Amino acid sequence: MPVTVTLFWNDPVTEAEQEIVAVTPIAIGRSAETMRQQGIPDRQHVILNSLQVSRFHALIEWKDGNLIVSDQHSSNGLFVNGRAQTQAALVDGDVLQVGPFQVSILRTQFPSRISIAAPPAPARTQSSFPPPWFIQAEHISLSDLDRDRIEVEQIDFAAVGGGLGSYIWANLLRLSGIRADQIRVLGKVQFDQQGKLRLDSEQKPYWNYQQLCEFSQIPPHERLRSNSDSCPDNIWGFPSYALREAWSDLGKGQLGHALKLLYQVFSEPTGIETYTPKSGNVFASIDRETRRMGWQQMFRYGDVRAIRKTTDDRYVIAYSRSSASGRSYHYLVARYVQIAIGYPALRYLPLVTTYREKTQEAFDDRLVVNAYEDHQHVYQQLKQRGGGTVVLQGRGIVASRIIQRIDEMRKYEDTKILLIHMMRSPVSQGHRYQSSTRLVKNHQELQPFNWPKACWGGELREALEKAPPEERKRLLSDWGGTTTADRHDWQDMIDQGIRSGWYRILFGEIKDLQREHDRLRIDVLDKAEAQNNEQMIKVDFLIDATGLTNEVQFSPLLKDLVLRYKLDLNPTKRLSVSNQFEMHGMRNGAGRMYAAGAMTLGGPYAAVDSFLGLQYAALVAVDDLSTAQVPGIKPLNGLRSFTQWLRWVQNQAP
Repeated sequence: MPVTVTLFWNDPVTEAEQEIVAVTPIAIGRSAETMRQQGIPDRQHVILNSLQVSRFHALIEWKDGNLIVSDQHSSNGLFVNGRAQTQAALVDGDVLQVGPFQVSILRTQFPSRISIAAPPAPARTQSSFPPPWFIQAEHISLSDLDRDRIEVEQIDFAAVGGGLGSYIWANLLRLSGIRADQIRVLGKVQFDQQGKLRLDSEQKPYWNYQQLCEFSQIPPHERLRSNSDSCPDNIWGFPSYALREAWSDLGKGQLGHALKLLYQVFSEPTGIETYTPKSGNVFASIDRETRRMGWQQMFRYGDVRAIRKTTDDRYVIAYSRSSASGRSYHYLVARYVQIAIGYPALRYLPLVTTYREKTQEAFDDRLVVNAYEDHQHVYQQLKQRGGGTVVLQGRGIVASRIIQRIDEMRKYEDTKILLIHMMRSPVSQGHRYQSSTRLVKNHQELQPFNWPKACWGGELREALEKAPPEERKRLLSDWGGTTTADRHDWQDMIDQGIRSGWYRILFGEIKDLQREHDRLRIDVLDKAEAQNNEQMIKVDFLIDATGLTNEVQFSPLLKDLVLRYKLDLNPTKRLSVSNQFEMHGMRNGAGRMYAAGAMTLGGPYAAVDSFLGLQYAALVAVDDLSTAQVPGIKPLNGLRSFTQWLRWVQNQAP
């Protein structure tokens, strides 16, 4: 008798949770044709697009009152709760490792586990901006804009987002001969430390990124997960951050540390762990470049509501501005537009969303927090109490930063903290691609950066650029996945924590969260020793380090564009862009619209949200404008590039 089974997993590329409900027998593999040949209909297929997954990898059947999974002679084997198996009985909560995918099993169909990371945008009323006639139109004329008697600014180049992606694109335009008064950058409002609205002239392109760094425990003296020569302030990447830091140390008389940094750069990654820059140094270098390029002249605070094509081969951007005196509305018309809005929302697990809706905790009284939001009160309260118990959920670089923070509190603030690191299942082997296998230690995959280094400028970048869309998704699945940096100090910290008992790994899944006064009760499905046992633990705080979301549906601006112009998304459900990062479907005669950042994942570049990824997207976009002979754009050839680098060295405007 067939039974219904729910299977869910996190996509190794986007980290978004996927869910399929099917009846047995259920075939798991990467080739629908191969599984179809075994007599299993398409509606009972689970397609996992990765070369680490065999064409027909595993089969789930209902036999003699048990749910049975069996390996179908796969190349890389089948793991159940971290153990290699050829056949095993399954119970609720078991996790299958199929190539890079961790697939959880539920016998009974429950309501969807997929959570909404951000509330839906409120419906527009007749009095809202932009007006209904604007929203309903596909093409708008300048005479249409005159009817509302709203300010209309016309300019050549516009950047929407106002963050690092906008800054890098505007900087490349400046280096290519475009004046600052030909560029308008629209970005979200920023506040100073007193909560007052910053002036346009004081806005920083890294403000949102800096906040995410500080919330996830990367203060100015700590190091980012970024390469030495990924310099968003310098087109050449020379001198690199390592050379600059070494030079600074020499000036302070710290010869030994300067030589260590130089040795680190020349020996990485085989001889020593990879150099990464301090966040404070990166932000200081961007401050210098914003002053040099005229960022203050280009930037304007604006909450972008919608974008439409115009009848004269341009685009009109509707945005609003708020101030103490009220709200004003504006239109900006430009022929060349770039959109780089970053991550639109935090990703919350479904149970966390339900818990918050139920408890309505005050901001500084939250027991359940996301690692990317301000949760300084957690550490303050742990210090005041002299310790406590914390559950950390999620793997990756941010989880490592949380562990480091708690280790430092134990060492330097004399707080007795027990950290329970909850993971869905053991990691028995790392991602594999061709002959390479990622290193695993303490059930975390390790590598210097979030993608293999060849994705930035080597053969993997070239392979991805040449691949068709479905092949790109498969390659990204093989290369991607959640990793943390291979830092010896972090590995020593965890090893010492395990030995002394303050750090403990718990394989399981949270089934329920309940607040009991000032503590948190967590019901857990414990999967230790391949057994599924329910237990209850009481803790002081839960820190969810599952990350951010870059899904188009959580950006009202992009969702509106996709629906209005019927834009195709790529196989990862992100924006479809050309190899020059031009948005497919948004060409408007001579007008062009480009995109950059997390929203383009699944396109021609893997590390789209990195410094170098944003630089690459800007470089190929500006090169595309140069090829199209856009007035004012000068080719950034060797001579011009060298001349502009010399001006950077002398701190002269482009």
